[in-house]
Amino acid sequence: MKIFKDKHTLQKEILKTKGISFVPTMGALHKGHISLIKKSKKSRLKTLVSIFVNPKQFQKKRDFRNYPRKTTQDIKLLKKLKINYLYIPTSNDIYGFKPRNKIFLDKSSKKLCGKFRKGHFEGVLNVVNRFIEIIRPKYIYLGKKDYQQLFLIKRHIEKRKIKSRIIECETIRENNGVACSSRNSKLSKNQIKVASNIHNYLRNLKKKIRKNYNLFNTNEIKKDLLNLGANKIDYVENYNIKNFKRIIKSDKNFNLFFAYYIKNIRLIDNI
Repeated sequence: MKIFKDKHTLQKEILKTKGISFVPTMGALHKGHISLIKKSKKSRLKTLVSIFVNPKQFQKKRDFRNYPRKTTQDIKLLKKLKINYLYIPTSNDIYGFKPRNKIFLDKSSKKLCGKFRKGHFEGVLNVVNRFIEIIRPKYIYLGKKDYQQLFLIKRHIEKRKIKSRIIECETIRENNGVACSSRNSKLSKNQIKVASNIHNYLRNLKKKIRKNYNLFNTNEIKKDLLNLGANKIDYVENYNIKNFKRIIKSDKNFNLFFAYYIKNIRLIDNI
């Protein structure tokens, strides 16, 4: 595994490769990241993983500072996985140039997380756009846990006619149902149990809604989540996963999207 900390050295190295499979991360790697990397390796192209905690997608500096960082541990794990390249850029390396493509921000960016985290998706698309221009990957592997983010990155790539292809990968979960997330490391055992109970409640609710959509009552659901131990709920919504539009009646292509807090830890998922 070769480690790069500046884009020019990296570009010289990968210039002669036939194609790159890219797995972007913010570090604090978990089973979800490992799954993406293993899928990337099956492409038979060289796998490049990035670790970069992107300051522009955080609303509050405190949240950026508190984001879990485990670089030494991550490097050991990536060596065991035998990836080809690891890119750990500085902020200046990423933001010190003007990209050719302007980001395309689909109107669906105003929904769900976009409604509660102003500037978040602009920050995500900004950094992804820059990574694409530096690396020019053939494939980009992204998980479905952050489905709105995945949808917006796909729209940007389509609109700007970028040749990179997004490979959508299933959400990896812990045995208790909770989606793997770097933020899980901040939760106590009791808080993990709360997250598990919330997941099970919403999973069962989705099954009921499939049979009778009238059972979907946002206010009642939020009350139930608070009773289960959530401290604050940003949203619980039903969206069609094909066009990212809110559904108002039974729809086989819907997912239940939700974001809530346990103390000051924000968890998002969709099922």
